[in-house]
Amino acid sequence: MNRRTFYWKLRNSELALGERTLIMGVLNVTPDSFSDGGLFRDPDRAYARALELEEQGADIIDIGGESTRPPGAAYGAGAEQVSFGEEWQRVGRVIEFFRRHDRDTPISIDTQKSDIAELALEEGANIINDVSAGTSDPEMFRVAANRRAPMILMHGHGPRFQKSRIEEYVYDDVVSDVRDYLADRISAARAAGVYDLYADVGIGFAKTYRDNLRLLKHHDIFLSLGVPIVIGVSRKSTIGLAMGGNIPPKERLTGSIAAACYAAQHGASIIRTHDVKQTREALAVIEAIRNS
Repeated sequence: MNRRTFYWKLRNSELALGERTLIMGVLNVTPDSFSDGGLFRDPDRAYARALELEEQGADIIDIGGESTRPPGAAYGAGAEQVSFGEEWQRVGRVIEFFRRHDRDTPISIDTQKSDIAELALEEGANIINDVSAGTSDPEMFRVAANRRAPMILMHGHGPRFQKSRIEEYVYDDVVSDVRDYLADRISAARAAGVYDLYADVGIGFAKTYRDNLRLLKHHDIFLSLGVPIVIGVSRKSTIGLAMGGNIPPKERLTGSIAAACYAAQHGASIIRTHDVKQTREALAVIEAIRNS
């Protein structure tokens, strides 16, 4: 597949998206994320993990201080919201440490709070990753516009998606519905002055197992949005089900890499993953074949 090349303008540099698939390494500084909750709450372990992700080849490090674990059979009632103070205590010190030690890898702040996003950008973050696509906090687009920050918009979280059971989400056509939603949020962001935009179909959020598979199968359709596509499939329950059933998150590596490679072949510009080294190596083979 021939992908467009986009240039992601950052504070002191830019990233080319499309020349190869970029890797976004996940760093959850939370007690309750579905896969790695609690592993990196300790500041020293979080700092060490950030450096490890960079050394393993992450092009971007995505730091989150509030779990977005969705409700459902796999994860129970879902994640609880945390206060501004608690979220900033978790993420702020990691960003500050990383920049104080002259690490240049771009940082994405995974938050739905505009005040967290603004402080993170001040401390050296480069990108806002809002899983609610600007619907949880009406000030988010203003912050992104004023700071000229790139923004990732995801389908499947925020006020519109508050049902307690995955089975309650029913789509006429999940691919068309998700595409239309993302197109609408892209238009809203541009109207607010945010132009450096990226879309994420939200695998695992407000969708059944079959919905998630269809979004992956037809992932190239989202190229029609005209923005780079980010996808996060790493260790999600859909991967475990596709692998054969009740596979715990930490044992879903093989399936996660398979889905990441498929997405990279069908339009994804950025793969968001917990397993940077293994994903980078698999994608390197894909890129070598593609460029041969």
